[in-house]
Amino acid sequence: MKDSILFQSTQLGPYTLKNRIVLPPLTRSRSSQPGNIANDLMAAYYRQRASAGFMVTEGTQIEPRGQGYAWTPGIHSAEQVEGWRKVTDAVHEEGGVIFAQLWHVGRVSHNSLQPGGEAPIAPSAIAADNVSVFIETAPGAGALAPPSVPRALTTSEVKEIVQMYAQAARNALDAGFDGVEIHCANGYLVNQFISAHTNHREDEYGGSLENRLRLLREITQAVAEVVGKERLGVRFAPLFASTDEDRVYLGLVEENPHETYVEAIKILEEVGIAYLSLAEADWNNAPELPETFRSAVRSTFSGKILYAGKYTAERGVRVIEAGWGDLVAFGRPFIANPDLPTRIANDWPLNPVDPSTMYGGTGKGYIDYPTYE
Repeated sequence: MKDSILFQSTQLGPYTLKNRIVLPPLTRSRSSQPGNIANDLMAAYYRQRASAGFMVTEGTQIEPRGQGYAWTPGIHSAEQVEGWRKVTDAVHEEGGVIFAQLWHVGRVSHNSLQPGGEAPIAPSAIAADNVSVFIETAPGAGALAPPSVPRALTTSEVKEIVQMYAQAARNALDAGFDGVEIHCANGYLVNQFISAHTNHREDEYGGSLENRLRLLREITQAVAEVVGKERLGVRFAPLFASTDEDRVYLGLVEENPHETYVEAIKILEEVGIAYLSLAEADWNNAPELPETFRSAVRSTFSGKILYAGKYTAERGVRVIEAGWGDLVAFGRPFIANPDLPTRIANDWPLNPVDPSTMYGGTGKGYIDYPTYE
């Protein structure tokens, strides 16, 4: 497929990407403890995959309360910034482009992961159902647990969160990142404000769709002022679910996901960000995004559009050639195949993923996947 559109260069803000294949955010839980610090192992992992046209880090929490899983890295301390510098230096030495994903899990956390063992924070004091977090049970050992009941943020605390995102963006620049992506998907904090299922507030951040999108607008504007709109992306995960149970479980959509996300994307277009990342559901028999929605996104947003979620190279080519998107991300294939672009270009077979080494651990199942011989 070396002659396919996947291997045509494209412009992303100030960066000329060598191909349209993206390493998307992939939680791997390998940060050094204590302190949730990016390390040499992580630098090796990202260096191996720098042949991607564009890379986005695993979610990195913007403050201590933003953590929902053991051993995930942060970007709020000086030690964390220094750790991430190892990663960005490694990627840049290979000619890669890498953005940091700024993450706050909100209610999807556990008291044991929170400072002082306090309750997680959320738009409203509603516990997350049918989802698990990962907590440390002993040094180097962990287990799944249900999220703790959160407490609702005050209005002034919400405004403080906006400034925490801006500071995390400054930290990302200090760490050498080429830009940042704001994680607004998968039922985490910004998504919790957007969703009527999880946002029962009665202040300026709740009620109408305009109010529920206010935090998104304020964070995006604040971060754009720090990094520049041309170095900024936002990730959504719109789900056109078939049942109410799916919608409540993920907290991802409204009764009208088309309207919710088109209105959200209008905000991103007003700010003028570089790209929009759409993470599609990736479980078996998951609903695909309707063509009417893809077309509405394309007509609403003038920046680059990135799709992710169980994509094959062939499906990625179809999405780009149809005009719906510009970039395609490959998650699990990139975990198991550090040389993924070369394999796709030459139609070489792919290594399978070892699911037992996805989260936590050592270099096994992390930096020891072979390149094609």
